[in-house]
Amino acid sequence: MLHSLYEEQIAADPLRTERSTSDPVGYLEHVNRVKESVHIPVIASLNGTTDEGWTSFAPLVEQAGADALELNLYHLSTNLWTSGATLEAYTLDTVRAVRTLVSIPIAVKVFPYFSSIPSLARQFEEIGVNGLILFNRSYQPDIDLETLEVKPDLKLSSSAELLSRLYWIAMLADRVDLSLAVTGGVHTGADALKAILAGADAIQMVSALLLHGPGHLGAVRQEMERWLEAHGHSSLDEIRGIMSLEKREDSRAFSRAGVLEVLQRGIRPGG
Repeated sequence: MLHSLYEEQIAADPLRTERSTSDPVGYLEHVNRVKESVHIPVIASLNGTTDEGWTSFAPLVEQAGADALELNLYHLSTNLWTSGATLEAYTLDTVRAVRTLVSIPIAVKVFPYFSSIPSLARQFEEIGVNGLILFNRSYQPDIDLETLEVKPDLKLSSSAELLSRLYWIAMLADRVDLSLAVTGGVHTGADALKAILAGADAIQMVSALLLHGPGHLGAVRQEMERWLEAHGHSSLDEIRGIMSLEKREDSRAFSRAGVLEVLQRGIRPGG
């Protein structure tokens, strides 16, 4: 998975003399170089804000050699008159437009701020989306009390963010014909195993690698292998989705009944 190219970068001056992976031509060249250098699928990623921003560049990414394309949806409406249904329809129209322009698989990365994640996933499936990535993170700015300015505040994820991803992956696994991926909150082998148990087909890990470096992947893999061996499993496929809604005998763990159980347990002194 490559980093996202943002529409703002595509709209910037394309005639710069020094190419980088943050300008449109440089990004396409980067896709092509990576494709020629590795023997694994190369997944490009686009983040657009307008129809033209999505549709004008997606075919070029395919032509550059990408094996698949992530549509990194990052649109939060601040319009008082834009309803949730309108925003959802716009999202579906955007994805549908890109789907008609490229033949490679498409995965969509979304926020958790939709009224019905299962319904949205079903509609993505119907228009030909191949994968769903849960969930995008919003980078919310802070306020400087001295200068009274809004300032960017990049905070890396933590394992605590994994729970909402586990819930919705478990709710969707084997219920929609989409490859499911978790992004946000996976830092350890234990985190990755939980995502697989819930039904994830893939995992995106960024914050942990920024903190610990690429070598951290080896430690995560070793932790997962030790767990599999200790529990008598020979592969991840044996455990994938066994904790999902479809596979659990007690489906109440993923329903409102689970809320009552949590509240009844409460917070015990010293716990």
